Amino acid sequence: MAKDSVTITHNGTGKSFEYALKQGTIGPPAVDITALYRDAGIFTYDPGFMATASCHSAITYIDGEQGILLYRGYPIEQLATKASFLEVAYLLMHGDLPNEVRLDEFEHVISRHTMLNENLKNFLAGFHYDAHPMAILCGVVGSLSAFYHDSLDVHDADHRLISARRLIAKVPTIAAAAYKHNVGEPIMYPRNDLRYCANFLHMMFATPCEDYEPSLIAEKALNLLFILHADHEQNASTSTVRLAGSSGANPFACIAAGIASLWGPAHGGANEAVLDMLEEIGDVGNAPKYMDKAKDKDDPFRLMGFGHRVYKNYDPRAKIIREVCHQVLNELADANNPMFDLALKLEEIALSDDYFVERRLYPNVDFYSGIIYQALGIPRNMFTVMFAVARTVGWVSHWMEMMGDPNNRIGRPRQIYHGPPTRDYLPFSQRSG
Repeated sequence: MAKDSVTITHNGTGKSFEYALKQGTIGPPAVDITALYRDAGIFTYDPGFMATASCHSAITYIDGEQGILLYRGYPIEQLATKASFLEVAYLLMHGDLPNEVRLDEFEHVISRHTMLNENLKNFLAGFHYDAHPMAILCGVVGSLSAFYHDSLDVHDADHRLISARRLIAKVPTIAAAAYKHNVGEPIMYPRNDLRYCANFLHMMFATPCEDYEPSLIAEKALNLLFILHADHEQNASTSTVRLAGSSGANPFACIAAGIASLWGPAHGGANEAVLDMLEEIGDVGNAPKYMDKAKDKDDPFRLMGFGHRVYKNYDPRAKIIREVCHQVLNELADANNPMFDLALKLEEIALSDDYFVERRLYPNVDFYSGIIYQALGIPRNMFTVMFAVARTVGWVSHWMEMMGDPNNRIGRPRQIYHGPPTRDYLPFSQRSG
Protein backbone atom coordinates (compact mmCIF):
# COMPACT_ATOMS: atom_id res chain seq x y z
CA MET A 1 0.00 0.00 0.00
CA ALA A 2 1.39 3.41 -1.00
CA LYS A 3 2.35 5.82 1.74
CA ASP A 4 0.20 8.93 2.00
CA SER A 5 2.84 11.01 3.81
CA VAL A 6 6.59 11.61 3.97
CA THR A 7 8.68 12.16 7.11
CA ILE A 8 11.49 14.72 6.93
CA THR A 9 14.13 14.72 9.67
CA HIS A 10 16.24 17.82 10.37
CA ASN A 11 19.77 16.52 10.99
CA GLY A 12 20.71 19.62 12.95
CA THR A 13 17.91 19.47 15.51
CA GLY A 14 16.95 15.81 15.24
CA LYS A 15 13.28 16.78 14.93
CA SER A 16 11.05 14.99 12.44
CA PHE A 17 8.12 16.45 10.54
CA GLU A 18 5.45 14.65 8.57
CA TYR A 19 4.06 16.03 5.30
CA ALA A 20 1.19 14.78 3.19
CA LEU A 21 1.59 13.41 -0.31
CA LYS A 22 -0.59 15.06 -2.92
CA GLN A 23 -1.66 12.58 -5.59
CA GLY A 24 -3.01 13.59 -8.97
CA THR A 25 -5.21 11.52 -11.28
CA ILE A 26 -2.09 10.03 -12.86
CA GLY A 27 1.62 10.68 -12.44
CA PRO A 28 3.93 10.76 -9.42
CA PRO A 29 2.76 12.24 -6.10
CA ALA A 30 4.18 15.47 -4.69
CA VAL A 31 5.19 16.21 -1.10
CA ASP A 32 3.20 19.14 0.30
CA ILE A 33 5.97 21.13 1.99
CA THR A 34 3.94 24.32 2.41
CA ALA A 35 4.68 24.34 6.16
CA LEU A 36 8.33 23.25 5.92
CA TYR A 37 9.83 26.67 6.64
CA ARG A 38 7.38 27.28 9.48
CA ASP A 39 8.08 23.87 11.02
CA ALA A 40 11.80 23.38 10.43
CA GLY A 41 13.12 26.80 9.43
CA ILE A 42 14.52 25.52 6.12
CA PHE A 43 13.75 25.93 2.41
CA THR A 44 13.98 23.43 -0.42
CA TYR A 45 16.52 24.04 -3.20
CA ASP A 46 15.51 23.03 -6.72
CA PRO A 47 17.17 25.05 -9.52
CA GLY A 48 15.01 25.02 -12.64
CA PHE A 49 12.16 23.51 -10.62
CA MET A 50 12.95 20.05 -11.97
CA ALA A 51 11.30 18.30 -9.01
CA THR A 52 8.83 20.95 -7.86
CA ALA A 53 5.09 21.05 -8.60
CA SER A 54 4.10 24.72 -8.59
CA CYS A 55 0.34 24.24 -8.86
CA HIS A 56 -2.63 21.95 -9.34
CA SER A 57 -3.75 21.75 -12.98
CA ALA A 58 -6.25 19.68 -14.93
CA ILE A 59 -5.17 20.84 -18.40
CA THR A 60 -2.17 18.89 -19.68
CA TYR A 61 -0.32 15.77 -18.57
CA ILE A 62 3.13 14.64 -19.71
CA ASP A 63 4.84 11.34 -18.97
CA GLY A 64 8.36 11.97 -20.20
CA GLU A 65 9.53 8.41 -19.58
CA GLN A 66 6.79 6.86 -21.71
CA GLY A 67 6.51 9.66 -24.28
CA ILE A 68 2.88 10.48 -23.43
CA LEU A 69 1.16 13.85 -23.91
CA LEU A 70 -2.50 14.31 -22.95
CA TYR A 71 -4.72 17.38 -23.36
CA ARG A 72 -7.50 17.07 -20.77
CA GLY A 73 -7.00 13.30 -20.92
CA TYR A 74 -7.05 13.00 -24.71
CA PRO A 75 -3.88 11.59 -26.34
CA ILE A 76 -2.18 14.12 -28.59
CA GLU A 77 -2.07 11.51 -31.37
CA GLN A 78 -5.89 11.46 -31.55
CA LEU A 79 -6.38 15.20 -31.37
CA ALA A 80 -3.68 15.95 -33.93
CA THR A 81 -5.21 13.66 -36.55
CA LYS A 82 -8.92 14.24 -35.87
CA ALA A 83 -9.56 17.67 -34.37
CA SER A 84 -9.46 21.28 -35.53
CA PHE A 85 -7.30 23.76 -33.65
CA LEU A 86 -10.32 25.68 -32.31
CA GLU A 87 -11.84 22.39 -31.17
CA VAL A 88 -8.65 21.80 -29.15
CA ALA A 89 -8.72 25.40 -27.94
CA TYR A 90 -12.24 24.89 -26.59
CA LEU A 91 -11.14 21.64 -24.94
CA LEU A 92 -8.17 23.26 -23.19
CA MET A 93 -10.23 26.24 -22.02
CA HIS A 94 -13.39 24.44 -20.91
CA GLY A 95 -12.30 20.89 -20.05
CA ASP A 96 -14.34 18.88 -22.55
CA LEU A 97 -14.62 18.59 -26.32
CA PRO A 98 -17.50 20.72 -27.64
CA ASN A 99 -20.55 19.32 -29.36
CA GLU A 100 -21.30 20.64 -32.82
CA VAL A 101 -23.48 23.51 -31.61
CA ARG A 102 -20.97 24.72 -29.01
CA LEU A 103 -18.10 24.52 -31.47
CA ASP A 104 -20.06 26.58 -34.01
CA GLU A 105 -20.78 29.18 -31.33
CA PHE A 106 -17.13 29.25 -30.25
CA GLU A 107 -15.86 29.61 -33.82
CA HIS A 108 -18.38 32.40 -34.43
CA VAL A 109 -17.29 34.33 -31.32
CA ILE A 110 -13.59 33.98 -32.18
CA SER A 111 -14.17 35.15 -35.77
CA ARG A 112 -15.99 38.25 -34.50
CA HIS A 113 -13.04 39.25 -32.32
CA THR A 114 -10.28 38.98 -34.96
CA MET A 115 -10.17 42.66 -35.93
CA LEU A 116 -7.95 45.13 -34.09
CA ASN A 117 -8.81 48.64 -33.01
CA GLU A 118 -7.81 50.88 -35.93
CA ASN A 119 -5.68 53.05 -33.64
CA LEU A 120 -3.34 50.11 -33.16
CA LYS A 121 -2.12 50.74 -36.71
CA ASN A 122 -0.40 53.86 -35.39
CA PHE A 123 1.34 51.78 -32.75
CA LEU A 124 2.49 49.25 -35.35
CA ALA A 125 3.74 52.03 -37.60
CA GLY A 126 5.99 53.23 -34.79
CA PHE A 127 8.18 50.12 -34.93
CA HIS A 128 11.31 50.24 -37.06
CA TYR A 129 10.85 48.54 -40.42
CA ASP A 130 13.22 45.69 -39.50
CA ALA A 131 12.00 45.20 -35.93
CA HIS A 132 11.87 41.55 -34.93
CA PRO A 133 8.26 40.28 -35.18
CA MET A 134 8.47 38.95 -31.61
CA ALA A 135 9.26 42.46 -30.36
CA ILE A 136 6.18 43.76 -32.16
CA LEU A 137 3.99 40.90 -30.92
CA CYS A 138 5.10 41.37 -27.32
CA GLY A 139 4.59 45.12 -27.41
CA VAL A 140 1.22 45.14 -29.17
CA VAL A 141 -0.28 42.34 -27.07
CA GLY A 142 0.77 44.17 -23.92
CA SER A 143 -0.93 47.32 -25.21
CA LEU A 144 -4.31 45.64 -25.72
CA SER A 145 -5.34 46.43 -22.14
CA ALA A 146 -5.34 50.11 -23.16
CA PHE A 147 -7.86 49.38 -25.93
CA TYR A 148 -10.05 46.66 -24.41
CA HIS A 149 -10.37 47.74 -20.79
CA ASP A 150 -14.09 46.96 -20.58
CA SER A 151 -13.41 43.40 -19.39
CA LEU A 152 -10.32 43.57 -17.19
CA ASP A 153 -11.76 42.51 -13.84
CA VAL A 154 -9.68 39.37 -13.32
CA HIS A 155 -11.99 38.27 -10.50
CA ASP A 156 -15.02 38.20 -12.82
CA ALA A 157 -15.37 34.87 -14.66
CA ASP A 158 -17.22 36.50 -17.58
CA HIS A 159 -14.50 39.12 -17.99
CA ARG A 160 -11.83 36.43 -17.94
CA LEU A 161 -13.62 34.49 -20.69
CA ILE A 162 -14.07 37.57 -22.88
CA SER A 163 -10.38 38.49 -22.57
CA ALA A 164 -9.29 34.92 -23.28
CA ARG A 165 -11.39 34.80 -26.44
CA ARG A 166 -10.08 38.18 -27.54
CA LEU A 167 -6.50 36.98 -27.17
CA ILE A 168 -7.08 33.77 -29.13
CA ALA A 169 -8.74 35.81 -31.89
CA LYS A 170 -6.39 38.80 -32.02
CA VAL A 171 -2.92 37.29 -31.54
CA PRO A 172 -2.93 35.79 -35.09
CA THR A 173 -4.01 39.18 -36.48
CA ILE A 174 -1.18 40.92 -34.61
CA ALA A 175 1.32 38.23 -35.68
CA ALA A 176 0.40 38.59 -39.35
CA ALA A 177 0.51 42.40 -39.05
CA ALA A 178 4.02 42.14 -37.56
CA TYR A 179 5.08 40.11 -40.60
CA LYS A 180 3.51 42.58 -43.03
CA HIS A 181 5.25 45.47 -41.27
CA ASN A 182 8.54 43.60 -41.51
CA VAL A 183 8.26 43.07 -45.27
CA GLY A 184 6.69 46.45 -46.04
CA GLU A 185 3.33 45.18 -47.27
CA PRO A 186 -0.16 46.47 -46.37
CA ILE A 187 -1.77 44.88 -43.33
CA MET A 188 -4.59 42.57 -44.42
CA TYR A 189 -7.87 42.56 -42.54
CA PRO A 190 -9.10 39.17 -41.31
CA ARG A 191 -11.77 37.29 -43.25
CA ASN A 192 -14.53 35.89 -41.06
CA ASP A 193 -15.61 33.44 -43.74
CA LEU A 194 -12.34 31.50 -43.43
CA ARG A 195 -11.40 28.92 -40.84
CA TYR A 196 -8.90 29.95 -38.15
CA CYS A 197 -5.72 28.62 -39.83
CA ALA A 198 -6.84 29.59 -43.34
CA ASN A 199 -7.58 33.10 -42.12
CA PHE A 200 -4.11 33.36 -40.62
CA LEU A 201 -2.53 32.30 -43.92
CA HIS A 202 -4.70 34.88 -45.70
CA MET A 203 -3.53 37.67 -43.37
CA MET A 204 0.08 36.56 -43.86
CA PHE A 205 0.25 36.14 -47.61
CA ALA A 206 -2.67 37.95 -49.27
CA THR A 207 -2.22 41.43 -50.77
CA PRO A 208 -4.79 43.97 -52.03
CA CYS A 209 -3.52 43.39 -55.57
CA GLU A 210 -5.00 39.96 -56.22
CA ASP A 211 -7.17 37.21 -54.80
CA TYR A 212 -5.51 34.67 -52.50
CA GLU A 213 -6.86 31.30 -51.45
CA PRO A 214 -4.86 29.36 -48.84
CA SER A 215 -3.97 25.85 -49.97
CA LEU A 216 -5.66 23.02 -48.11
CA ILE A 217 -2.36 21.27 -47.39
CA ALA A 218 -0.91 24.47 -45.91
CA GLU A 219 -4.02 24.93 -43.76
CA LYS A 220 -3.87 21.29 -42.65
CA ALA A 221 -0.18 21.55 -41.76
CA LEU A 222 -0.72 24.76 -39.79
CA ASN A 223 -3.70 23.23 -37.97
CA LEU A 224 -1.49 20.30 -36.93
CA LEU A 225 1.43 22.48 -35.84
CA PHE A 226 -0.86 24.70 -33.79
CA ILE A 227 -2.41 21.69 -32.05
CA LEU A 228 0.99 20.20 -31.25
CA HIS A 229 2.19 23.51 -29.77
CA ALA A 230 -1.06 24.50 -28.02
CA ASP A 231 0.09 23.52 -24.54
CA HIS A 232 2.87 21.68 -22.80
CA GLU A 233 2.22 21.75 -19.07
CA GLN A 234 4.30 24.06 -16.79
CA ASN A 235 6.99 25.12 -19.26
CA ALA A 236 8.94 28.37 -18.87
CA SER A 237 6.47 30.64 -20.69
CA THR A 238 3.36 29.09 -19.11
CA SER A 239 4.96 29.39 -15.67
CA THR A 240 5.75 33.02 -16.51
CA VAL A 241 2.09 33.66 -17.39
CA ARG A 242 0.99 32.05 -14.13
CA LEU A 243 3.52 33.97 -12.05
CA ALA A 244 2.51 37.29 -13.63
CA GLY A 245 -1.15 36.39 -13.26
CA SER A 246 -0.75 35.49 -9.60
CA SER A 247 -0.20 39.19 -8.86
CA GLY A 248 -3.57 40.07 -10.38
CA ALA A 249 -2.05 41.58 -13.53
CA ASN A 250 -4.43 41.99 -16.47
CA PRO A 251 -4.56 39.09 -18.97
CA PHE A 252 -2.94 41.02 -21.82
CA ALA A 253 0.07 41.85 -19.64
CA CYS A 254 0.29 38.20 -18.56
CA ILE A 255 0.29 36.89 -22.13
CA ALA A 256 2.84 39.55 -23.17
CA ALA A 257 5.04 38.22 -20.35
CA GLY A 258 4.61 34.70 -21.72
CA ILE A 259 5.60 35.91 -25.20
CA ALA A 260 8.75 37.52 -23.78
CA SER A 261 9.67 34.25 -22.05
CA LEU A 262 9.00 32.23 -25.19
CA TRP A 263 11.31 34.50 -27.17
CA GLY A 264 14.35 33.01 -25.43
CA PRO A 265 16.36 30.72 -27.75
CA ALA A 266 16.30 27.91 -25.18
CA HIS A 267 12.49 27.86 -25.35
CA GLY A 268 10.74 29.08 -28.48
CA GLY A 269 13.72 29.49 -30.76
CA ALA A 270 14.72 25.85 -30.98
CA ASN A 271 13.27 25.14 -34.44
CA GLU A 272 15.15 28.14 -35.85
CA ALA A 273 18.35 26.75 -34.31
CA VAL A 274 17.67 23.40 -36.02
CA LEU A 275 17.63 25.04 -39.46
CA ASP A 276 20.83 26.92 -38.62
CA MET A 277 22.42 23.58 -37.72
CA LEU A 278 21.19 21.87 -40.89
CA GLU A 279 22.62 24.71 -42.97
CA GLU A 280 25.94 24.40 -41.17
CA ILE A 281 26.10 20.65 -41.90
CA GLY A 282 25.09 21.39 -45.47
CA ASP A 283 24.92 17.95 -47.06
CA VAL A 284 23.79 14.41 -46.22
CA GLY A 285 27.35 13.24 -46.83
CA ASN A 286 28.55 15.40 -43.94
CA ALA A 287 26.09 13.91 -41.44
CA PRO A 288 28.38 11.20 -39.97
CA LYS A 289 31.19 13.70 -39.41
CA TYR A 290 28.92 16.14 -37.60
CA MET A 291 27.33 13.42 -35.48
CA ASP A 292 30.84 12.53 -34.34
CA LYS A 293 31.46 16.20 -33.57
CA ALA A 294 28.27 16.20 -31.47
CA LYS A 295 29.70 13.37 -29.36
CA ASP A 296 32.95 15.24 -28.73
CA LYS A 297 32.52 17.29 -25.54
CA ASP A 298 35.44 19.51 -26.57
CA ASP A 299 33.86 20.40 -29.91
CA PRO A 300 31.67 23.54 -29.93
CA PHE A 301 29.15 21.96 -32.34
CA ARG A 302 25.82 21.12 -30.71
CA LEU A 303 23.12 18.84 -32.08
CA MET A 304 19.89 20.84 -32.07
CA GLY A 305 16.39 19.34 -32.03
CA PHE A 306 17.40 16.18 -30.17
CA GLY A 307 16.51 15.42 -26.57
CA HIS A 308 14.05 17.25 -24.35
CA ARG A 309 13.92 18.65 -20.83
CA VAL A 310 10.91 16.45 -20.00
CA TYR A 311 10.77 13.65 -22.58
CA LYS A 312 13.22 10.81 -21.97
CA ASN A 313 11.58 8.86 -24.76
CA TYR A 314 10.60 9.78 -28.32
CA ASP A 315 8.66 13.07 -28.26
CA PRO A 316 5.13 11.97 -29.30
CA ARG A 317 4.72 15.22 -31.23
CA ALA A 318 7.84 14.47 -33.29
CA LYS A 319 6.36 11.17 -34.53
CA ILE A 320 3.25 12.96 -35.78
CA ILE A 321 5.03 15.91 -37.35
CA ARG A 322 7.56 13.67 -39.13
CA GLU A 323 4.78 12.03 -41.15
CA VAL A 324 3.15 15.34 -41.99
CA CYS A 325 6.50 16.72 -43.08
CA HIS A 326 6.56 14.09 -45.86
CA GLN A 327 3.03 15.05 -46.96
CA VAL A 328 3.65 18.80 -46.94
CA LEU A 329 6.89 18.60 -48.90
CA ASN A 330 5.37 16.23 -51.45
CA GLU A 331 2.24 18.31 -52.02
CA LEU A 332 4.08 21.62 -52.13
CA ALA A 333 6.42 20.34 -54.87
CA ASP A 334 9.31 20.37 -52.44
CA ALA A 335 9.75 16.61 -52.15
CA ASN A 336 13.48 16.76 -52.82
CA ASN A 337 14.07 19.23 -49.99
CA PRO A 338 17.73 18.72 -49.03
CA MET A 339 17.06 19.94 -45.49
CA PHE A 340 14.51 17.17 -44.95
CA ASP A 341 16.79 14.53 -46.44
CA LEU A 342 19.55 15.67 -44.11
CA ALA A 343 17.20 15.66 -41.12
CA LEU A 344 16.16 12.08 -41.89
CA LYS A 345 19.81 11.04 -42.10
CA LEU A 346 20.65 12.64 -38.74
CA GLU A 347 17.65 10.93 -37.18
CA GLU A 348 18.68 7.57 -38.66
CA ILE A 349 22.19 7.87 -37.20
CA ALA A 350 20.96 9.02 -33.79
CA LEU A 351 18.46 6.17 -33.44
CA SER A 352 21.10 3.55 -34.19
CA ASP A 353 24.11 5.03 -32.40
CA ASP A 354 24.66 3.78 -28.83
CA TYR A 355 25.88 7.22 -27.70
CA PHE A 356 22.57 8.90 -28.55
CA VAL A 357 20.37 5.93 -27.61
CA GLU A 358 21.92 5.59 -24.14
CA ARG A 359 21.42 9.31 -23.52
CA ARG A 360 17.88 9.16 -24.92
CA LEU A 361 18.63 11.89 -27.43
CA TYR A 362 15.61 11.36 -29.68
CA PRO A 363 14.28 13.94 -32.16
CA ASN A 364 11.80 16.40 -30.64
CA VAL A 365 9.01 18.44 -32.22
CA ASP A 366 11.35 21.31 -33.09
CA PHE A 367 13.47 19.02 -35.27
CA TYR A 368 10.86 19.00 -38.04
CA SER A 369 8.60 22.03 -37.43
CA GLY A 370 11.05 24.56 -38.90
CA ILE A 371 11.31 22.55 -42.12
CA ILE A 372 7.52 22.65 -42.49
CA TYR A 373 7.31 26.37 -41.73
CA GLN A 374 10.01 27.03 -44.29
CA ALA A 375 8.14 24.96 -46.91
CA LEU A 376 5.00 27.01 -46.18
CA GLY A 377 6.91 30.18 -47.01
CA ILE A 378 7.07 31.44 -43.43
CA PRO A 379 10.38 33.25 -42.78
CA ARG A 380 12.67 32.18 -40.02
CA ASN A 381 12.16 35.25 -37.85
CA MET A 382 8.45 34.32 -37.67
CA PHE A 383 8.99 30.78 -36.32
CA THR A 384 8.75 31.78 -32.65
CA VAL A 385 5.78 34.00 -33.47
CA MET A 386 3.99 30.95 -34.88
CA PHE A 387 4.75 29.14 -31.65
CA ALA A 388 3.24 32.06 -29.70
CA VAL A 389 0.05 32.05 -31.78
CA ALA A 390 -0.50 28.39 -30.95
CA ARG A 391 0.60 28.58 -27.31
CA THR A 392 -1.72 31.53 -26.56
CA VAL A 393 -4.49 28.96 -26.20
CA GLY A 394 -2.54 27.11 -23.51
CA TRP A 395 -1.54 30.34 -21.77
CA VAL A 396 -5.10 31.65 -21.47
CA SER A 397 -6.32 28.23 -20.34
CA HIS A 398 -3.78 28.13 -17.51
CA TRP A 399 -4.47 31.76 -16.63
CA MET A 400 -8.23 31.11 -16.43
CA GLU A 401 -7.68 27.97 -14.36
CA MET A 402 -5.39 29.78 -11.93
CA MET A 403 -7.59 32.87 -11.58
CA GLY A 404 -10.61 30.66 -10.92
CA ASP A 405 -8.82 28.84 -8.10
CA PRO A 406 -9.98 30.22 -4.70
CA ASN A 407 -6.64 29.12 -3.21
CA ASN A 408 -4.57 31.11 -5.71
CA ARG A 409 -1.77 33.09 -4.05
CA ILE A 410 0.86 35.42 -5.44
CA GLY A 411 3.99 33.52 -6.49
CA ARG A 412 6.98 34.15 -4.25
CA PRO A 413 9.95 31.77 -4.72
CA ARG A 414 12.65 31.78 -2.02
CA GLN A 415 16.43 31.76 -2.41
CA ILE A 416 19.72 30.76 -0.83
CA TYR A 417 21.51 34.02 -0.16
CA HIS A 418 25.23 34.11 -1.04
CA GLY A 419 25.91 37.84 -0.58
CA PRO A 420 27.89 39.58 2.19
CA PRO A 421 26.70 39.21 5.80
CA THR A 422 25.50 42.28 7.73
CA ARG A 423 28.01 45.15 7.54
CA ASP A 424 28.11 48.83 8.45
CA TYR A 425 28.09 51.88 6.20
CA LEU A 426 31.52 53.56 6.17
CA PRO A 427 32.47 57.11 5.20
CA PHE A 428 34.60 57.62 2.07
CA SER A 429 37.78 58.04 4.14
CA GLN A 430 37.47 54.52 5.56
CA ARG A 431 36.60 52.63 2.39
CA SER A 432 39.25 50.48 0.73
CA GLY A 433 40.16 50.76 -2.94
